[in-house]
Amino acid sequence: MRFPKSCNKRVLVAAAVAAVLASVLSACALKQKTFNYATPDQPNDPVGYQDKPGWATQGFAVAAANPLATDAGYQILMAGGSAIDAAIAVQMVLTLVEPQSSGIGGGAFVLHHDGKKVEAYDGRELAPAAATDKLFLDAQGKPLPFIEGVVSGLSVGVPGTLSVLETAHKEHGKLPWATLMQPAIQLAEQGFKLSPHLHRALMAEKFLMNDAVAASYFFDGQGKPFPIGHVLKNPELAAVLRDVAKRGAQALQQGPVAEAIVQKVRNHPQRPGSMTLQDLANYKVKKREPLCFDHAVQTTGKTFQLCGFPPPSSGTLAIGQMLGILNNTPAGKMSLEQGLPSSEWLHFYTEAARLAFADRGQFVGDPDYVKAPGGDWKTMLHPSYLQQRSGLIGAQSMKVAQPGNPAESKTAYAPMPAQEEYGTSHISVVDKNGNAVAMTTTIEAVFGSRLMVNSGQGRSGGFLLNNELTDFSFAPTDAKGLPIANRVEGGKRPRSSMSPTLVFEKDSGKLKMTGGSPGGAVIIHYTGKLLIGTLQWGLNTQQAINLPNFSSLNGPTILEEKRFPESTIKALQSKGHDVRETPLPSGLQAIEVTPTGFFGGADPRREGIVMGPKP
Repeated sequence: MRFPKSCNKRVLVAAAVAAVLASVLSACALKQKTFNYATPDQPNDPVGYQDKPGWATQGFAVAAANPLATDAGYQILMAGGSAIDAAIAVQMVLTLVEPQSSGIGGGAFVLHHDGKKVEAYDGRELAPAAATDKLFLDAQGKPLPFIEGVVSGLSVGVPGTLSVLETAHKEHGKLPWATLMQPAIQLAEQGFKLSPHLHRALMAEKFLMNDAVAASYFFDGQGKPFPIGHVLKNPELAAVLRDVAKRGAQALQQGPVAEAIVQKVRNHPQRPGSMTLQDLANYKVKKREPLCFDHAVQTTGKTFQLCGFPPPSSGTLAIGQMLGILNNTPAGKMSLEQGLPSSEWLHFYTEAARLAFADRGQFVGDPDYVKAPGGDWKTMLHPSYLQQRSGLIGAQSMKVAQPGNPAESKTAYAPMPAQEEYGTSHISVVDKNGNAVAMTTTIEAVFGSRLMVNSGQGRSGGFLLNNELTDFSFAPTDAKGLPIANRVEGGKRPRSSMSPTLVFEKDSGKLKMTGGSPGGAVIIHYTGKLLIGTLQWGLNTQQAINLPNFSSLNGPTILEEKRFPESTIKALQSKGHDVRETPLPSGLQAIEVTPTGFFGGADPRREGIVMGPKP
C-alpha cells in the first residue's frame, strides 16, 4: 500500500490501522455469509400416532412435516436467514424426504408478515394454455373415472413452487438463494433414511411402478418399497437443485429439466397432456390481497384478525363462514366436555360446515376467471348473510345444504359436484425479527401424477410432477348446461382448499399465531379445529392439534376413527347425522407467540417437529 509523501507519520499509522481494520471486518463479513450445513443424526422415526409435548422456543421457531426439513430451516435461521429463507430451505428438503406430498413439481400459497403488513404470494399451478373444459371427459363426453384423470399427463399443472419462493425471496430474503439449496443438495447426495410415513405411502401405492424413473428410485429389484430406515440417495434431484441454485425458477422454465417435464407430460402412454415449453416459460406469480376478517371469541370477549388466502383458495372463505355462523349459535359459547368436543357442538359445527361447503361449490374459482358474488368475496363473510345462514340450522341435520345468495343477485354458475381432494404439506416460521410465514405446499394426490422427472437423462430419481388439474371440476357444466365456476380453462388456476393462516390480536395488531395443515378439502376443518381450539377453548397449539378431527364436506358427518365415545356418535345419529368413522390424518403445524417467546405444535399423526433456540 502506497501513501503520498505529504502524509505525516501519524496519518500513515492511522491509515494503516484503518486498512487493517477494514480487512478484518471484510473477513468477518465473508465469514458470516458462509453457511456450512451440518447433516443431523437420523434415528429411525417411530411408526404411527406419537404423542408430542409441543416445543417452547426463544428467538425464532420453525415447524415442518419432517425433522430433516425442520432442521434445515433451523440451521438457516441460526445463520441469520429470514423466515422466507427458512421456508425455502424447508421446501427443498421436503421435495426430497416427503416427495409424496409437495415439491418443486407442484405449487404453494405463501403468506408473509413483516411486522407491518401481510402479503399473499400465489404460486398455484396453471392449466396449460391449450387446456379446455373437456380435459377430463371421455369419448362419450362423460367425466373420466377420477383416478384415470390423476394418473395421466392430463392432470399436470404448470408448477409454481419455485417461482413463488423466488419472488418472495427477492423481497424478503437475507441469505443468498444458492445457500438455501445446500441442505437439500447435501442430503440428496449423502442420502436420508426412508421414514415410516413415506414407507406407508409406498406400501399403499398402486401406480408409481408404472413410471420407470420412479419405480427404480422408490422400489427394490423385486418391486417392493425399500424398508424403513433404508438410506435413499437422489443425485438426480441434487443435480436439478444445483441448476436451481444457479438459475432460480428458470431452471424449470427453460433448459433440460423443462424439456423433460414437457416430454413426460406429452408422451404419457395412455392420456398425454398438452403442456408446452411456452407454458412453463410464461408462468407468473400473482401477489394477491390477503383475505382478512375479524373474529370475536364469545368465551373470552377478545377479538382477533384472521388473515388467509383469497380465491383461488376456498379455505379462508369457508373457515370464515363457519366461524361466523357458529357465533350465531350456542356453539360460540360452548366449551369442551371432558377434553372433547360434545355431540351438541359437533352438530352445530358440521351443519355450519355444510352451509360453507355448499357456497364453496357454488361460487369459488380462480378470480381471474370467476366473478365474486356482488363483485367482492367478502359478501360471503358479511355478518348479516352469516346470521341468515345460521338460521337454517335446526335440531336435526340438514344432511345436504343448498348454496345461499350472499349478494342477493342471480349467479351464472352451477354447483360443482363432489370430487376427491388430497395431499399437501404445511410450513410455519417466525424469525428473530418477527417476520412470519404460513406456507401450504402441494403436489395434490399422494405422489401426484406418478410422473418423475430429472434432467432428462432417464436415470433413477428426480422429483414428482403434480396432478393439480384434478382439483378442477371434471364436469364443465351441470345437467342444464350451466357452467361450473371451477371448470377447466386454459391458463386458469384450480380451486384449492389450502388454508395458510396468520392470526393477530385485533387491538394491538401483534402476531398471535401462524398455522395450517395438509389434507385435501379437510384442510379447512383441520385449520378450523386449530383456530377454535386455541382461540375459543384456550388450548395451546399442541393441545389443539391433538384434539380428534371432525368434518363434513356437505354430506356425511365424518369423525376420526376410535377418537370419540360411542355416546357422541349415537347422539349425533339421533339428530339425523349419517356418521362415518375414518382415519383423518391431518398434518397440522403451528407456532404461537407467548410472553417469553414461542410455543410450537406438530401433528402426532405425522412426523413433523418444531425447532428453535431453547429458553
